[in-house]
Amino acid sequence: MVNPEEEVIAIMKRAGVDLVATLPCDRIKNLLPLVSKYFPEIKLTREENGVGICAGFYLAGGKPVMLIQSTGLGNMINALESLNVTCKIPLPILASWRGVYKEAIEAQVPLGVHLPAILEGAGLAYTIIDEAEKLSRIEDVILDAFENSRPHIALISPKAWEASCCCAWQDAGMPEKPEVMERTCSFSLTKEVLKPVMLRNDAICAVASELDGEITVTNLGVPCKELYACKDRELNFYMFGSMGLVSSIGMGIALRSEKTVVAFDGDGSLLMNPNALLEIAKEAPENLIIIALDNGAYGSTGSQETCALRYIDLDILANACGIRNTAKVNTTEGLVETFKKSRAMKELSLIHVILKPGNTNAPNIPMSPEEATKRFKKALEAKKH
Repeated sequence: MVNPEEEVIAIMKRAGVDLVATLPCDRIKNLLPLVSKYFPEIKLTREENGVGICAGFYLAGGKPVMLIQSTGLGNMINALESLNVTCKIPLPILASWRGVYKEAIEAQVPLGVHLPAILEGAGLAYTIIDEAEKLSRIEDVILDAFENSRPHIALISPKAWEASCCCAWQDAGMPEKPEVMERTCSFSLTKEVLKPVMLRNDAICAVASELDGEITVTNLGVPCKELYACKDRELNFYMFGSMGLVSSIGMGIALRSEKTVVAFDGDGSLLMNPNALLEIAKEAPENLIIIALDNGAYGSTGSQETCALRYIDLDILANACGIRNTAKVNTTEGLVETFKKSRAMKELSLIHVILKPGNTNAPNIPMSPEEATKRFKKALEAKKH
């Protein structure tokens, strides 16, 4: 007899899945060890990061799936709408559906019972799998997502696992006494105060002048327009929404491509989603360079002050998250020199660029999100041949 967890693994294998981004749920604790055993896996700290990582992985030619608890969908809807729906990027999501069937945690109920209506109202495709006999529909969910270039969510009831005899969770050897597990932390700090002397556009154009075959992902709003004006290339991925996912998308691409990936991120974006740095540091793709453009302001919305101006240092934040190769610069010469060094090192890097606030009058990008995405994906595919 095949357990339902084993059936799901077989379905994902047949569908050609080659990456699974996961966050745990008690109801799928026997499925998760099997996923770890049979697929490359990214263990997430926040669901939105999975949206970005999977998007980048798909753009570089992969077939990712997310496996999460349904509560995470509440965190993901804007990212799914502004990235996957807007750019026509597929993403199958297998969600352990909490709050409806034999739910003992009261806080799971409000979102859980309304989730089908929420997804329907958001225009997101979903399939309810409320018993083991319907698990085969997961294959349709995965196929539909990739064939129609859209997110498709499988809401899987805990009832689907009730008759299972799978003991993968116990067999995985979870520690009985987690408190005795050794923990380590490596951290270095160099105190350095640099005066801002250049604008974000100066920094973007300085790096752009050095680009050849590198892949770029650029933060939404004015930064995208500035890169487009400085050096438009088919290998530039311009973001039109989903703020906070720049570096996550870059990570997804880097995991699937051998090319150097340059993520033009910003202080507002990084502080909106610092969890992304944890996952990036853990996976440590050696071909990813994050350019942290720090002008202490939300540049595209009127230059309102961010916490980076007075209260937090992005170089220290990245270092604390586990990114060891970090640097701080404030001139175009220093930025170019550091960028060249990081590119040659072939090691995960973050370059903290201290900037003055201010935007240029760069024109809008004359492409729709879908057009820009198709152009970018086609360029990545061409690079493989």
